[in-house]
Amino acid sequence: MQLSRPAYRCLQCTIRRASLPSLLGRRFGITASPKEEVSVEKTSTHRPSRQIDNPNTVTIRWQERRLSKKGIQPVGSRRRRAALKSTSSIPFEQLPYQCFQEARKVLLEDREEKLKQIEEERKRIAKIQSIPAIQLGGENTKKAKLVRMQKYLEHLKILADINDPIIKKRYEDGLGDMNRPIYRFLADREWRQYRRLITMQRINQMHVVPDVLPHLDPTAEVTLWFGRRKIPPGELVDSRISETPAKLKVQVFDKGERLLSVIVVDPDVPNLETDEFLYRCHFLGVNIPIGPASPLLPLAPLSAESQIAIPWIPPHAQKGSAYHRMSTFVLQQREGEIVDLQMVQDFLKGKAQFNLRSFRDRFLLKPVGVHMFRTIWDEGTAGVMSRAGIEGADIELRRPKPEKLPYKKKDSKRYR
Repeated sequence: MQLSRPAYRCLQCTIRRASLPSLLGRRFGITASPKEEVSVEKTSTHRPSRQIDNPNTVTIRWQERRLSKKGIQPVGSRRRRAALKSTSSIPFEQLPYQCFQEARKVLLEDREEKLKQIEEERKRIAKIQSIPAIQLGGENTKKAKLVRMQKYLEHLKILADINDPIIKKRYEDGLGDMNRPIYRFLADREWRQYRRLITMQRINQMHVVPDVLPHLDPTAEVTLWFGRRKIPPGELVDSRISETPAKLKVQVFDKGERLLSVIVVDPDVPNLETDEFLYRCHFLGVNIPIGPASPLLPLAPLSAESQIAIPWIPPHAQKGSAYHRMSTFVLQQREGEIVDLQMVQDFLKGKAQFNLRSFRDRFLLKPVGVHMFRTIWDEGTAGVMSRAGIEGADIELRRPKPEKLPYKKKDSKRYR
C-alpha cells in the first residue's frame, strides 16, 4: 500500500515527536526518573523541620506572640536572636577570637584574687562572731561591726563576677538567678537608671507624695498588670479593665524572704458635705511572702482568713469629678513579725476614711515600693459600680460657679 507524499510526511513527523522526548530525557533531561522520584520523596520526609518555635532564634513578631501565648518568652533581643540564627552553635566562652580568650584569662586571674579575699573575709567574720561582746565594747558595737563586714563581703562577691562576660550574657538573656548577689546588683542598677526615675516623676508630678505619704524612697520595683496588660505608671485605665484584682510583681534587690503589706489608696474621693477630699482604701493585704527569686504577687488568690483585710474594690470615679489617683503602696513588715489580721480590722472599724500614715505608724511598716494609675468616669463605670454594689452612679458632680464681684461704678472724672 503506497501512501501519498503529504500523508507520509505527516506520519513521519508524528513518529519523530513521539520518540524525541524519550531520547532527550535519558541524555539531557533534568527531571528525575521514576526510581529517583521515589527516593527523593522518601528522603524529603526525613528533612529536619525549621525551628520556628525556638525561643533562642525566633525573629518574627507573630512567632514571638505564639511563644508568649504558650508561656515561653523569647530570649534576649531580636538582633541577638537573628545573629544566633545565622551563625554556628559555638558556645559563647569558646568563641575563636584570640583577644577575647586572652581577656578572659586576665578576668579569671582577677576573679581568683577576689575569691581569696572572700575566704579571708569569711574567716574574719567567724573570728569576730566567736569573740565575746564585752571585749568589743558591747553588743551594739559587735553587731554594727558584723553588719559592716557582711556588707563588705557582699561587695566582694559582686566584684568577683562583675566583669565576667558569661554573667552579663545570662543577665541580658533574662536567665540570671536573682538569688546571686551579682544578678541582683545588675537588676538594681538597670532599674535605677530609667524605670525608677519614671515612677518617681509620675509620683511627684501627680503629688501622691506628700498627699498620701510625706516622704518615699523606693527600694523595690513594683510592676502592675490587669490580665495580660501591663500598666505604666500614671496611665489612665478603663474601669472595665480594672474591675478584676490586679497582679503585682515586686522585685526586691536584697537577699532573703520577707513579709509585705499591699495597700491600694484613692486620695481623691469627694466629700460633698464638707467640700473636701477623703481617702478610700480599695485593697489591703498583709503577711504576703516575697523574695528576690519569687517576685510575682497576684492579689486574687490571697487568703481571706489571714491575709486580706479589705478585698478588692473596683476603682471608680463619679461623673463630673476629675481623675482619681489609684496609688499602690508596698510596705515591708518588721523581720520575723506577722501582722494580726484581727488587729487590722479593729483598727479600720468605725473610721470614715483610711489614713496610710497612721496605719504605717501603728504596725511599724516601712514603705519600699509604689505604683500609681488613674481612673476616670467612662462608658463602663456605671456597669462596674452596679456589679460591685457601689452607689452614686446616678449622681453627676458639678463645680459651683464662682460668685461675681459686686458692680462698682467707676468715677466719671477719670474720663474728662
